[in-house]
Amino acid sequence: MAVAVPSGRAGGSGWAWRPVARDELLARAFHSCTELRGRFYLVGGLLAGGAREPSSDTVIFDPTGGQAVRLEAPGGPPRSHHDAAPVGGRWLCVVGGWDGSRRLTTVAALDTERREWEAWTATSGNCPPAGLSSHTCTLLSDGELRVAGREGGVRTQRRYGSIYTLKLNPGARTYCYKEEGHTVSRSGHCAALLQTPGPHPGHQLLLFGGCNSAEPEVAGRWNHGKIKEESPAAPRLTEQLAKLVSSGQGSRQGPQGLRHHSCSVVGPFAVLFGGESLTKARDTICNDLYIYDTRKSPSLWFHFPCGDRGLKRMGHRTCLWNDQLYLVGGFGEDGKTASPQVCILDLFI
Repeated sequence: MAVAVPSGRAGGSGWAWRPVARDELLARAFHSCTELRGRFYLVGGLLAGGAREPSSDTVIFDPTGGQAVRLEAPGGPPRSHHDAAPVGGRWLCVVGGWDGSRRLTTVAALDTERREWEAWTATSGNCPPAGLSSHTCTLLSDGELRVAGREGGVRTQRRYGSIYTLKLNPGARTYCYKEEGHTVSRSGHCAALLQTPGPHPGHQLLLFGGCNSAEPEVAGRWNHGKIKEESPAAPRLTEQLAKLVSSGQGSRQGPQGLRHHSCSVVGPFAVLFGGESLTKARDTICNDLYIYDTRKSPSLWFHFPCGDRGLKRMGHRTCLWNDQLYLVGGFGEDGKTASPQVCILDLFI
């Protein structure tokens, strides 16, 4: 088990990624990892650094039993640098991404009950992006996503990225994009839907990284009661994170110029890990933990470094389930070898 404990403070606060499973089926990067009915669905990704053809595999990981199996479902879409979201407790909707030759905006949906892939169709009022990869899709309510990030074809990259609302209709098997505004050009960022502090908290969607800046960007604000989708409850992990940021061990520093990192919302905290630095010429793959604390205004960054080079990751995913944060896949220190491990975040307070 790799443990990160601040130097000079024996017995002080620390954190660790504890391995709980290992399977070569999980060895991939730039995939999606989505929890649905207590299972993690891994879709696509790149199986090795430098590969241009993404995988069309779907792998189901059972976090209870620690087992991974390949889903035998026809029509699996080859995808990498995409995002995915659960809809209706039944469908896994994969949005955009790279198919080996172009950036897509289409929606492919896995019917987890019938175990079949479906190509959903756009409605007549659809106004899609030019092309999406290394973007984010955030669930606002069942069937409504907020899409943000990189936009453009293979030879054309815009100076800005648009923000879209994507509405999904499982009954009709349709989708529809509506443009909501612009952001700075980001690629490989992450998104976190967090409550705003106050007696009647609303929500805001924050974008982290994907460009040479440590400051998050607001990609949407909603009044109290407007957001129907809440993050899974994680009381134990939330309490541990609160103790960690109050321990005085972390520096007040946000991630400067980071992309292809992971992000999960745990209560009032956004937990970021790993990624690729845009500010370094060498040793660009990172293994640090960042926590964004929104309990007070202004929100605060906390940085917890790690000395274990074996924990370096990029193109990985984290997934919150059953009051635990899981780390799945990603390329390691060499940027080429995909990790077959699943780990759980342990905090030592």
